[in-house]
Amino acid sequence: MNGAEAEMLTLGERASRERRLAEAAEVVDRCRRCEIGSIRQRSVYGEGDACAALMVVGEGPGETEDQLGRPFVGRAGELLERMLLAIGLPRADVFIANTVKCRPTYDDGVRLRNRAPTPAEMANCRPYLDEQIAILRPRAILALGAPSAKSFLGPTFSLTRQRGQWFDGPGGIPLLATFHPAYILRMTGGELGAAKRLVWNDLKSVRAKLDERPAAVTSSVEQVPLFEV
Repeated sequence: MNGAEAEMLTLGERASRERRLAEAAEVVDRCRRCEIGSIRQRSVYGEGDACAALMVVGEGPGETEDQLGRPFVGRAGELLERMLLAIGLPRADVFIANTVKCRPTYDDGVRLRNRAPTPAEMANCRPYLDEQIAILRPRAILALGAPSAKSFLGPTFSLTRQRGQWFDGPGGIPLLATFHPAYILRMTGGELGAAKRLVWNDLKSVRAKLDERPAAVTSSVEQVPLFEV
């Protein structure tokens, strides 16, 4: 959030949002609607600026997130931070969450492994995500990966064909989907280069959307290169 936007929100409004988010996080921590709520180590409610202009929504916590109780840590989190900084947004200036707040796992006989959340798990967690969005009232939502995008736009959404397009998200909030950082990290060769270009175009679109409202104060955050050449 830049200085002009911050000045538009009173200290009382910020405090109210922070309090409501903290209360909601406590409710999530007590939730046992799904079996994974009893298996996980920590709930991962989300974190960031309660008055953020941009909300980033991924699929679900992984092993490291489960251990720390924070979203998007590890290599995927590092790449996400670079993605955000490339458009002048420090991680602390956005709000980052997932469609589900507990790590979905399966037991392979040796250890717990990550898996995609089931439709029932996503449905059980959806009120928590909707509440976050209602509290934050961001100006834009960036959905990372197909599962996140489909949770907003329906099962027929195709990330390959429809990423980079703006849609009406919850409450009419503009929503754009792009590739998940973990997906990019798994790519190699020419596919990696092509994915980088697509993601960079998507990020520039997000920046343009956030800049549509003139700001009296220019952000002092320096934009950094997203990908090494």
